[in-house]
Amino acid sequence: MDWTELQEIAGKKRQDKKNIRVNCCTATGCQAANSLMVKQQMEQEVESTGLGDRIQVVGVGCLGLCGRGPLVEISPHNILYEQVTPEQAPSIITALNGGKTDAMETDVNHPFFTRQLQIVGENSGKIDPEKIEEYIAVDGYQALYNVLHEMTPPQVVDEITKSGLRGRGGAGYPTGLKWATVAKMPPGQKYVICNADEGDPGAFMDRSVLEGDPHRVLEGMAIAGYAVGANQGFIYVRAEYPLAIKRLQKAIQQAKRIGLLGMQIFGSPFDFRIDIRVGAGAFVCGEETALIASVEGGRGTPRPRPPYPAELGLWGYPTLINNVETFANIAPIIRKGADWFASIGTEKSKGTKVFSLTGKISNTGLIEVPMGISLREIIEDMGGGVTTGSVKAVQTGGPSGGCIPASYLDTPVDYESLSKLGSIMGSGGMVVMDDSTSMVEVAQFYMEFCRDESCGKCIPCRAGTVQLYELLTKFVNHQVTDKDLEQLEQLCQMVKSTSLCGLGQSAPNPVLSTLLYFREEYLQRIKN
Repeated sequence: MDWTELQEIAGKKRQDKKNIRVNCCTATGCQAANSLMVKQQMEQEVESTGLGDRIQVVGVGCLGLCGRGPLVEISPHNILYEQVTPEQAPSIITALNGGKTDAMETDVNHPFFTRQLQIVGENSGKIDPEKIEEYIAVDGYQALYNVLHEMTPPQVVDEITKSGLRGRGGAGYPTGLKWATVAKMPPGQKYVICNADEGDPGAFMDRSVLEGDPHRVLEGMAIAGYAVGANQGFIYVRAEYPLAIKRLQKAIQQAKRIGLLGMQIFGSPFDFRIDIRVGAGAFVCGEETALIASVEGGRGTPRPRPPYPAELGLWGYPTLINNVETFANIAPIIRKGADWFASIGTEKSKGTKVFSLTGKISNTGLIEVPMGISLREIIEDMGGGVTTGSVKAVQTGGPSGGCIPASYLDTPVDYESLSKLGSIMGSGGMVVMDDSTSMVEVAQFYMEFCRDESCGKCIPCRAGTVQLYELLTKFVNHQVTDKDLEQLEQLCQMVKSTSLCGLGQSAPNPVLSTLLYFREEYLQRIKN
């Protein structure tokens, strides 16, 4: 595959496009609401009415408003239908031919859509994720060609560093610094791993990227491999994501078939292959060293750090680990430049962030917003506010994050601001709670999750999460004294400061944040 052949594929695909594209969401959420049957009914209507020369029905990735699926978008008319049933589906095609439809139209000018800035999700919902030609037609793999023919590995690392991109999987470690560390390791075997072990309750960002634009992640991994000197990549994805795994497998096969993965990519000396490793759904395997142990075929338990994976990783070799969203940002940074990316967001938090907006909120779904937007804008403007009552709190960062009260909704969404409130950005879960929610029960729920997901290797986490859960259960049942509250706080600090890995170290965060902001709910449960 050379540049000319790539452009021929792109040009041919652009010429093949029909006047009207009917994009039907076939991501997991919409499939669960029977979107495949909706797509089939529209395809049959196109065929029976002889409109195939100007209308094309396409299965695409997530269109965002997941709580109202199945979703169908008409391009270029910019019309979006929600909750489409198989019975309504043919009438959408009829409407395109001058008739009427009984499908419900959604306001595309709603802040849910207009306040978004799509970088990671710029292709999701617009291209068929199972056809590499569609990805190539929207400038796919051009960034990989550019780095292989116009940039040295140090230049690639420098470009990512200048962009200000930070890891989108948790604490926000500078991506360029991590790449530079692996690149500086002595020449030899190195690995690149994509962490797709998304496990936070209410989080589905990475799944949607893999289902809607898998080639984007593959391209980012290949660029990373060139930059750090690795020739082998692995995608570690949880078994609970069968559709993502299927589309990844197909994408890898397609890329290998036309020479975009494998030997001498784009006629260069660079070789890079990608394999998939399926995890068993252990939350702890989101931690780097536990993930590595699982890829190696062992039990997914963490080990002490240092040494870090960048120095001593998979099978003892230097290993670069980034999550799905981080890799999905790489190709656009190379194509449009570090300065372009750095111009978005805040001084220390550059670019955009993808969130899964869930909980007791009117508009649930997937959003991508520039860093620095306030929680209030996301929850009240984009999310449409809570369904009943008023907003009480928002939980960010999953079991590792904290519960932020409504009084702080004007806080900008960036790494430093959330950290000051006792929470974290995390991978992007955002759960909204209304005033009927018991914050003690929320803390109990997350502690139960951490207790069940603890690998058991270290005593503070193994035993501490159990004791914390039992104490919180006593609070829920109004069976506590002042001494129990004191013990709860002491135990949280012990688990946080002495656990081996991030699971145990962050497990008390939901408890500590609710104790800080909603202490009266704990006090109300103490027996006098």
